[in-house]
Amino acid sequence: MSEREKYIARSNRVGARELGGEMVIMSAADSTLFSLSEVATLIWQSADGRTPLSQIVQQRVCAEFDAPFDAAYRDALAFVEELSTHGILRVADRPLADEATPAPEAP
Repeated sequence: MSEREKYIARSNRVGARELGGEMVIMSAADSTLFSLSEVATLIWQSADGRTPLSQIVQQRVCAEFDAPFDAAYRDALAFVEELSTHGILRVADRPLADEATPAPEAP
């Protein structure tokens, strides 16, 4: 891979709930509401700040959805960048282990 690795972590400034098998996330920063696809939910749930995005795509997305890596990674990166603009995911070129925040659990 030619570009630097990306690490992603969920923000603690969001509300997230699984409703009817669908993950719904709301940004506290701008009240934007997102309804995530099955693949996007898998990426969201895997965003621990320590696992590289390429590994998440290879081991989770490609394995579970039988998708080619290049296309899956490109789509995942676009998804991650979109959510980061709303403060829902944090993206860095290094692990965010000390800053990783677990997603809020439904009561």
